[in-house]
This record gives sequence, C-alpha cells and structure tokens, in this order.
Amino acid sequence: MKWQEISITTSPEAIEAISELFYRLGSGGVVIEDPDLLKQRANSGLWDAFELPEEALAAERPVVKGYLPINHDLPHRLEELQAGAAEIMARLDQTECEMNLSELDEEDWANSWKAYFKPLKMGTQIVIKPTWESYTAQGKEHIIEMDPGMAFGTGSHSTTLMCAEFLEKYLKAGDHVIDVGTGTGILSMCAAFLGAQNVLALDYDAVAVKTARENISNNHLEKIIKVHQNDLLQGIEKKAHVITANIIADIIIRLFPQVKNCLEPAGLLITSGVIGERKEDVEEAANLHDFALIEERIEKDWVAQVWKMREC
Repeated sequence: MKWQEISITTSPEAIEAISELFYRLGSGGVVIEDPDLLKQRANSGLWDAFELPEEALAAERPVVKGYLPINHDLPHRLEELQAGAAEIMARLDQTECEMNLSELDEEDWANSWKAYFKPLKMGTQIVIKPTWESYTAQGKEHIIEMDPGMAFGTGSHSTTLMCAEFLEKYLKAGDHVIDVGTGTGILSMCAAFLGAQNVLALDYDAVAVKTARENISNNHLEKIIKVHQNDLLQGIEKKAHVITANIIADIIIRLFPQVKNCLEPAGLLITSGVIGERKEDVEEAANLHDFALIEERIEKDWVAQVWKMREC
C-alpha cells in the first residue's frame, strides 16, 4: 500500500488542533516536528541530537505530519483537511498554514517516524519501550514493548498519558476492563500490568486490531487481553469495572448511551482525546445520559475525564 504524507507547517498554538484534525480524518499516525521541543529534549539528554532529522532541528516553525492511504477517498479527505486547517488558523487569527504532499511506500512510512519514538514513562509504573530501543527496568517498573506499525498510539500523546495516569489511580487489582478504540493496545496493556483480571480491547479498524494483537502477543498478555474488531460497544454484553475511551469528542458522545449496559454499577468511564473547544459538548452528552464527572485533567488543550453513573 502507498501512503500520502501530508506536512502542515503551522504555529505552536495550532499544533494540537491540527493533530486532532488528522486523527479525525483517519490518519495512520501523526508526527509532530516542533523544533523548540526537539532541541529541548536533545539538550536535556533524553534524546541524542544526532538521532534527529537535521531539517526538523533547523526548522523555524512546527510541522505536523499525517498519513492517509492513497485510495479513492483521498481527494475528499485532502479537501476536508485543507478546509479544517484553514478554519483552525482563522480561529487563532493567524496566517494560513502551508501544506505539502509526498508519496510513501508502506515500508518507508513505517520507518520514517522511528527517530521520534523513545522509551517513555507513563505514570509511575509503566515504561513504553520501542522494540528497537534498549531500556532496563528500574524498581517495580513494567516495560511494554511496542511496535506501532500503521496504527495510532505510541503513548507519547497527552491523551494517552493522562488515560494511563487515571488507570494507575483508579484501577483495582482484579478489575474487568474494556478498552474502546484500543489502537495499538497500549491502554489495554497498561491495565493488564496494573492488575486487571481481564481486558476486552475493541477497535473498528482492522489494521489497529492486527497491530494490537501483535503487541499484546509480544508482551505475553494474551491470557489477560482479548482483541476484537467492533463498532464501539455495539453488541457487547460483558460488564466492566473500568471502561477507557481515548478517541475523539464525536465518538465519545456516541459512546455514552452504550456504556450504561456495559459498566458495573460502581464502575468508571475514562475518556480522553477531547480537544478543549469540544469539552462542553462532551459534558452536555454526559449529563444527558446521567454521568457525573469525578475528575478532570487538561494538558496542551486536550481533556481527559473520569465519569461514573449517577445513582437513580
């Protein structure tokens, strides 16, 4: 398969909104080249500068890269992307962003972002380690070996980090968990290492299901985590103590009425992937379906929230 790489040169203020736009249009991963952040991490010793692309370090403005399959839907998606990016910049009262296109083979795409994926600690117990990197666990750390392939979810995005921190705080040993929109399976594996008795990982995308199964197998968690292709929670009869949904606002809004049938009476729903400007929409839907907010975190204009069902 061939992929269209779309590079959008933008401003620091627009990075998160442009990223969310890529995800909403089905991008097979997103790379953020923020020269200030890359230099900061290189200077801190987290990354070696020689490992990073020279053009990214020399750039004056951030670049957000997304990847869409080259098929009959591509022209329409590119139109939506261009219109959405223009709307974001207008809302920020900034000049239009620059968009460039290039074609990549799947193998080239699969290797192009590896320089940006380093061992990352999530909470206090979990470390996400790329399969091609070296890392030695310290203390009680659990290491999750990851190869994202063509699916989204390396753990470095704020939405994933906040979800993992909520799991560490609220998940109890022996809990049953459902991970909706599992992507690469990262939150499902976090739940397993944090003591979940069993995890049902769901995703609508066949590529994500394949990647999640491979990652779960590589981490020897097949007995705890089962992965299925599914449209949100439709047809799911399993009850869970914790349900995670790190997706986007529109999908989370659709999810609320389905959660009631799958959540234990004292169970919790952890949602993330919501951009700041959609926060009120999600809260309105939660209230409509009798969910009460327990805790909220906001990072880089991304919102993660913990909900419980109101008592009747």
